[in-house]
Amino acid sequence: MFDAGLIAAFSRLETPFYYYDLALLQQTLEAANDAIAPHGFHVHYALKANFNRRVLELIRDAGFGADCVSGNEVRKAVEIGFDPGKVVFAGVGKSDKEIREALSHDIFAFNVESIAELQIIDGLAAAVGKKARVALRINPNVDAQTHHYITTGLDENKFGIAHWELGEAIEMLRKCPHIELIGIHFHIGSQITDLNVFKSLCVKVNELNNWFDERGLRLRTLNVGGGLGVDYHQPDAHPVPDFQSYFAVFAEFLDRRPGQEVHFELGRALVSQCGSLISRVLYVKNGIKKNFLILDAGMTELMRPALYQAYHKIEKLHTDANEAGQAQLHYDVVGPICESSDCFGKEVPLPKSARGDLIAIRTAGAYGEVMASHYNLRDEIRYVYSDQINR
Repeated sequence: MFDAGLIAAFSRLETPFYYYDLALLQQTLEAANDAIAPHGFHVHYALKANFNRRVLELIRDAGFGADCVSGNEVRKAVEIGFDPGKVVFAGVGKSDKEIREALSHDIFAFNVESIAELQIIDGLAAAVGKKARVALRINPNVDAQTHHYITTGLDENKFGIAHWELGEAIEMLRKCPHIELIGIHFHIGSQITDLNVFKSLCVKVNELNNWFDERGLRLRTLNVGGGLGVDYHQPDAHPVPDFQSYFAVFAEFLDRRPGQEVHFELGRALVSQCGSLISRVLYVKNGIKKNFLILDAGMTELMRPALYQAYHKIEKLHTDANEAGQAQLHYDVVGPICESSDCFGKEVPLPKSARGDLIAIRTAGAYGEVMASHYNLRDEIRYVYSDQINR
C-alpha cells in the first residue's frame, strides 16, 4: 500500500496523523453498490465509524444513507448533504433534545429501543405537529461470536426491546397517534467474520416478520443492521470486504414480503481499510525481557487496542528496499501516554528500528479518528488525504 514516493512524502510531515486513501474508499463504495444492486437493498452508513468530512462526502456521493446514534450525528449528516429521507437514528438513550433535532429534519426513521421511548417520541412529535416513523429495535438473542465489548444482540446486552416485551410495545403503539410503525430493526454486533451468524439472524428476522404479519401489522422495512468484519491481519490481501457473499446471505435466507424493503447499517466494512495511523518512533528501549518502541502516537489517537485489546497490523515503513530483508526483533509498540494500557501491540515482529523511523498502524479508518481525545492535553488529531500527497 505504501510505495517509496508515499513514504518519502510522509517523512516530510509532522506526525502522528491519519492517512486516508480516498481511491481505496471509492473502490470499496463501488464494490458495495455493485453487490446491493441486484437485490434492491438499502445501505445507511454508520457515522460512528468515521465522520471525517471528506470521507462522508464520498459516501454521500455514492448514494448511501446515514445511520446516526446521536443528535449531533443527525445534524452532521444533514449538513454534509445526506438525504434526511435516508437518515435513521438509533441509540438506547436518546435525549429529548436529540429527538427534537431528528424530528426537525423529518428523518426516515427512529430505531426505537424501549417502550418508554415510544411514549417520549410520541409526545415530542405531538408538540411539533408531526408524525414520527419508527422501527422497533428487537434484541434477537443471536450470538455474534465477536468480542464481548462489541456484541449487542444478546439478552444480557442493553440494546433493543426483548421479545417478551413485543406485545406491550404493540399496545403502546396503538396509544401513540403521532407514531407510525414502519419496520423492525436489529444489530447483533460488529466485526463479524462468520457469515453463518447472519444466517442465524435471518431465521430470527423471519420469525418476527411472521409474528407481526399474524397480528395484522404489515412491515414496510426490515433493517438488519451491520456488523460485517474486515481483515485486520492481512489488509493488503483483502482491502475490500466480500460484499457479494455478505449480501447474498440475506438475499437467500431472508423471507421478504412483496414490496418489503431490506436496510443495512454498515460502518467498519466501508471505511476501515482506507485509513492508517502514521507515527514516528520517539525512543527505543531495549531490556532483558522486553524491547519497547515508543511512538509519538498513543491511545489518544487510536483507542481500540487499549479499550478492548483490538489487533491492528503494525508496519515499519521502509525508504530503502534493502531494509525489508533485515532480521526482525520483537517489540512492544507503545505510546507516550501516562497509562500502562497505552499499548498498540505486544511482541510485534519488526525490523530493527531507531528513533525517527516511520510506523504505520493499519486498518484504522473505523473507530480511530472518531475516538481521539485530548487526554494529557494532546494536540488535535491531524489527517492527510491521498490526493494531497506529492510523491
